[in-house]
Amino acid sequence: MGVRISRPLLDAIIAHVASLPEREVCGLLFGDDGLIADALPAANVHPDPARHFEVDPAALIAAHRHARGGGPRLIGAYHSHPSGSTQASIEDAQSAENGQFCLILAGGTHRLYRAESGRLMPVDLSSDVPF
Repeated sequence: MGVRISRPLLDAIIAHVASLPEREVCGLLFGDDGLIADALPAANVHPDPARHFEVDPAALIAAHRHARGGGPRLIGAYHSHPSGSTQASIEDAQSAENGQFCLILAGGTHRLYRAESGRLMPVDLSSDVPF
């Protein structure tokens, strides 16, 4: 299964990551199983943001409420690894909700995963397809 994202949206996420290179930045992803249609930067509220991330719970609650009211569906989150690796960590896998996407950005690259039974499985991500 492949997932699409527009180049401008991916560029906006990359710009968010680049704005704080010494921290793990994070945000929410919206769309459906085949398309990341939107993203919303969120605060990283983890006590050690240089090495870990935790999406601000208020942002998560607001996203779920918005979706219940007919807004776009929350399909996952993105975050950066200042270490330069897009490899998902054990902590990343443990914190991901089953069926949700996890986009990891590091060192000018990115990799998309989908949470399946406590593991993050790589997913093809295409950003060159116009839509």
